[in-house]
Formats: sequence, structure tokens, C-alpha cells
Amino acid sequence: MEAGSIQVLISMTVYMAIVIGIGIFFAKRANQSSEDYFLGGRSLGPWVAAMSAEASDMSGWLLMGLPGVAYWFGLADAAWTAIGLAVGTYINWLVVSKRLRRYSEKAGNSITLPEFFSNRFREEKKVLMTISAVFILVFFTVYASSCLVTCGKLFSTLFGAPYVAMMILGALFVLVYTIVGGFLAESASDFMQAIVMVVALVTVVLVGTAAAGGFSAVITNAKGIPGFFEFFGIASPSLDAGGLQLVVNDAPVFGTAGSYGFITIVSTLAWGLGYFGMPQVLLRFMAIRKESELTSSRRIAIVWVVISLSVAVFIGIVGRALYPTALSTAAAAENVFILLSTNLLPPLLAGLIMSGILAATISSSDSYLLIAASSLAKNIYQGILKKDADDKEVMRVSRITLLVITFLAILIALDEKSVIFTIVSFAWAGFGATFGPLMLFSLFWKRTNHAGAIAGMLGGGCMVFFWKLVIRPLGGGWNIYELLPAFLFSCALIVIVSCVTAPPSKELQAEFDEVKRGGMR
Repeated sequence: MEAGSIQVLISMTVYMAIVIGIGIFFAKRANQSSEDYFLGGRSLGPWVAAMSAEASDMSGWLLMGLPGVAYWFGLADAAWTAIGLAVGTYINWLVVSKRLRRYSEKAGNSITLPEFFSNRFREEKKVLMTISAVFILVFFTVYASSCLVTCGKLFSTLFGAPYVAMMILGALFVLVYTIVGGFLAESASDFMQAIVMVVALVTVVLVGTAAAGGFSAVITNAKGIPGFFEFFGIASPSLDAGGLQLVVNDAPVFGTAGSYGFITIVSTLAWGLGYFGMPQVLLRFMAIRKESELTSSRRIAIVWVVISLSVAVFIGIVGRALYPTALSTAAAAENVFILLSTNLLPPLLAGLIMSGILAATISSSDSYLLIAASSLAKNIYQGILKKDADDKEVMRVSRITLLVITFLAILIALDEKSVIFTIVSFAWAGFGATFGPLMLFSLFWKRTNHAGAIAGMLGGGCMVFFWKLVIRPLGGGWNIYELLPAFLFSCALIVIVSCVTAPPSKELQAEFDEVKRGGMR
């Protein structure tokens, strides 16, 4: 291994040691009870709640997937996605957070999302709990695989090691860390990792812009590529028979710019709808120590998100100016952040910056694994199969679940050519359509009943698969991001089924009114 690579490895090893130290520090408290392990005893402060929510949400795709889209297709696809996410973040913190914090405590002191839905409608047979837990297991396994792909690409690119071996090594690290520390360790380290992520992004974009000749030089280069620097157009890389971008006279070849019309823009902006159903974010709303502190958290979160997303998009534009032919496929384009860091920064500093990718990956994957484990252990095992299971038994089942989910995620992540952005977009749509509409109606429409909740959840989740696999491949006007039609379909089902079936009981309606009045004091 070269001296530079050794310095990078040292920096990243020190970082990982710090993360493990945080897990060990919180291990004793995390293992006191399942509530402490899965929700931290509702003790998060506003800074930790905000930063950990966004760090766990953004994952490695912020530093690899989003810059990769900008490098490959140009501004429009990445920018409209970023705008949708920023708007969704703000509305979610503004509209959902306080009501959910209040309602989750009122509804049986719920500590997981499936438990909240089940308690909200006071179901006896736990149908909602089972459905939501199964969807969480499915989509978070897919989500976790995207994080493992990030680990594999990162370490194999940096050290020239086999992708599969590096991906499995990353999976083992995240697994051990999650088992040891639980929710508090995850949230505390996510706070630190959110800082590392934004510092890494800003550092790389500033250094890269300077190396490319300044801001105006980067923009001039981008405008010279058809459709690359447009909000209503998209670049079309020309590919050879092997699927690699053509290069002529040391310059990448692009075809005629594609159009980015109204339907495509609305479809891309729909990414923002995903936030209303994102368990790793919603749990932070439930876990904050005081409802009043959510206002501060909202401001912190939106500032972090706007800065991070804007810089991540521009890194892709800078990368195309500096290294126009270095990354010849959409999958390879997701290494643009690594390419800029390792080529432009001293090895020791580059290692610290690379820790930003590792930070994003860890902060997301531990959240995904923990929530998925809680769904099976707390909601299915204790909630349905063995209701007299004590906390120790629940914790044991959760750790076995972590092992199984990690193994399945490794199998999904075995393909080195996987595109992180594509994997994340499917899982994001799954959560957004399965839980988002029901979360909004549960919190804000008193007429929502148990039958409508079941119909909306099943309809939204299944429509994601149907639209993705059957409708979207038809192309043309049907090429709409599956989250949008699935979200709307779920909303329609909730309203229609709730209206044609019996209204909620008087007790449920009284509880709804009590929670609503709690926000008017």
C-alpha cells in the first residue's frame, strides 16, 4: 500500500474508533430497556434531534449518489430532486413533528412507527402493526443494501481492494456498532457525522472550484455541454457498445439535450413527499425530550439540508469540469466525490474528508438496521407472537434480526455495478407511499378509521412495486417516479374506504380532539 493510502487509512481508522467509542459509552444505558434501546427514552435535545434526523436520512447517496447524478446528467435531475427534498424537510418539521411527538406519547407511549399506527387506531388483532412492520423490513433491507454498496465502492476505490470484501467489511462494522449502542449511540454519533458530512462537502467544493479555475470557469464548462446546465433540459451522454461514454479528442461526447418537462419536474419534486413516511426521521420527532424544542430543531435541520444538498449538486458540476472523462458510466460517476478528494487534498486530510462518506453511510445504515430490528422484535414478536416476552427477550430477538437483515442486505449489494441513487429512490418511494399518507391522515383527519388505514398502507406500498415494475417501463408520460402515483393512490384509498365504512369510535375521536387541543395552548 502506498504512503498516501496509508495516511488515508489512518485518518479513517481514527474516525471509526471514535464512532465505536460513542457506541460503547451509550451501551449501558441502551440496554436498560427496549424503550431506551429503540427510542433513547425520549431524551434527545434539539441539536441532536435535528442533525441526527438529517444525517440518518441523507445516507451515502448525499456524497456519492447525488453528485454522481449531477456529473452524469447535469443540473436538472439533481437540482429538482434537491429542491423537492428541501421543501419536504421543512414541511415535515413544520407540520408533522409536534403533532406526532404529542400523539405518539398519548397513543400508548408508542416507541416505534408500527406501534404508533396500531395504538392510534386501538386495534386488537394488530393488522396495521404487522403490515407496517413487514414493509419496514422489506424497504429497510433494500435501503441498508445501498449503504453497503457505498462502503464497498468507497474502500475499493481508495485502496484498490476487491469490492465484495470491502462491502462485507463495512457491513460487519455497522452491524457491531448498531448491536452495541442502540438509538442513543446512533443519534449522538449521527450528530457528529452530520457535522463531518457538511464540512466534507464544503471543503471539497471549495478546493475543487479553485482547482477548476474558479466559479465562472466551472459554469462556462457546464454551459458548453448540451442540456448540462439547464433547469428544463438534461444532458445525454453518448455511449459505446460496451456502455461506456464515448471520448473523442480527450473530450466526452454528448448527444442532443433531452427535455425536462413539467411532468418530469413534478415527478422529481415528489421526492419531498417521502419525508412524511420516513421512519428514521419520524422517530426523531417522537424521541425529542420536549415538544417546544422542535421549532429550534426545524431551523437547524433546514439550514443543514439546504447547504448540504446545494453543495452536493455543485460537486458533480465541478467534477465534470475537472475530470471530464474519468468516470465513464452512471455507476462510476458516483465516485466523483472520492476522485476530487483524493486528487486535490493531502492524504491525511483526504482521509478525514472520506470519513464524510463513511459518516453518511454509518449514520443511515445503523438507523435502518435498528428500525427494522425493532419492527420485528418489538412489533411482531412481542406485539403479536409472544405478548409476554420481557425486554431481555425482545433485545435478543432484535439482535438476531439485525444479523439476518445485514446478511440479506449483503446479498442485494453484491453487484458492484449497482447505482446507489437508483436503490435509494425505490426504498424512499416505498416508505413515502406506505406510511406518508397514513401519517398525515392519522394526525390531521379525525374521520380516518382502521379500515381506511389498512387500505391506504397496503395500496400505497403495493402500488410502488406495480408502478415501478409494470407501468413506468412503458415510458413516455408513464415514466413518473413511483412515489407520486403511489402516494396519491394511498390518499384516495384512505379517504374512500374511511367514508364508506363506520366512523372511528367516540373514544378515538375524543383522543384525537385532545391531541389537537394540546397544540393550541
